[in-house]
Amino acid sequence: MSSLVIQLKGKRQPTSNKVTTLVDQVNLIRSKFVYQALFHMKRNYMKFVYRLIAKWTNSDSYFTIIEQCTICFEYIHNDQIYTVHKCLHRYCFSCMRQHVEAKLLQGKLPECPHEKCESKIGIDSCKKFLNPELYDIMRLRVKEASILPKDRVYCPFSKCSAFMSKTEVIAHTPSSSSTAAGDTGMRRCVECNRLFCINCKVPWHDDMTCSGYMKSYVFQSSNDAKLKSLATKERWRECINCKNLVELTSGCYHIECRCGYQFCYTCGAEWLDKKQTCGCRLWDEHNIIYA
Repeated sequence: MSSLVIQLKGKRQPTSNKVTTLVDQVNLIRSKFVYQALFHMKRNYMKFVYRLIAKWTNSDSYFTIIEQCTICFEYIHNDQIYTVHKCLHRYCFSCMRQHVEAKLLQGKLPECPHEKCESKIGIDSCKKFLNPELYDIMRLRVKEASILPKDRVYCPFSKCSAFMSKTEVIAHTPSSSSTAAGDTGMRRCVECNRLFCINCKVPWHDDMTCSGYMKSYVFQSSNDAKLKSLATKERWRECINCKNLVELTSGCYHIECRCGYQFCYTCGAEWLDKKQTCGCRLWDEHNIIYA
C-alpha cells in the first residue's frame, strides 16, 4: 500500500474556524497512512495540501486505504467507514448499523458512539448503512423528536399505527361534519382516513361516550379489550400521557415513557423534576440483580 503523510506543525493553534476544520480534515486523512515524512509548510499552503491529499486518497489507482474500526477493531476498506459529520469520529458500517438500530428500538435518536460525544447522526447520511426498514424507523423518530410529547398522536388501528401531530389530525378532519373535530374527540387518520377517538385512543364510537364505549360489548369483544386484559395479567402499565403500554423487565420503578412522561411503575404517580411524588418503593432487588 502506497503511503504519504504530511505532518502539521506550528507554535500556535489556529484561531479561524475554517482553518481548524481544515486542520482536522487533514489530520483525519493522515490517520489513513502507514508511513510519515515531515515537511515544513507555510500556513497559506494548507488548503493546497489538503486538496492534493484528498485527490490522491480518492483515486483507486494510487491507494487502497484500510482503516481499523475503533469499536470492533476490524480492518475495513475506507468506503465502508462512516464519518460522523460534526465530530469526524469514524466507525465501520456494521458497527454503526447496530448502534443506530439499538437506539431506534429504544425510541431514541442516535448520537455518535464515541464516549461523551453528543454529535447527532444525520438521517440522510445513514442511508449508506441502514436498510429501508430501519431508515423508515429513523424518519419516524426524527419526526417524533420535532413534536412535543403532548401533541403526538398514533392511529389506533393495528394495520396503520401512523404517527401524526394534533395539528395534522385536526387539519385532516372535516370541520363541517355534524360531529366536528372541535366539538368531540373524533379525528381522521392522515394515512388510512379512518375515524378514531383522540380521547380514549380507539376507533370512533358513534353516539357513545368514552366511558360508555369502554363498558359496551363492542369494546369488550375487541382486541383492545383482550390487550387490556393481558396487560392486567402481566402487570404492564399504561402511560397516562400517551396511553402506550410499558413493561418493566429490570431496573427500578422510575419509568420514563418514550413520550417523555415520567411516572411510578407501581402506582402510576407522576415524577416531577426527577423526584417521585408517591411513597412507593423505588426498586426491588430481584429486578436489578440477575441470577
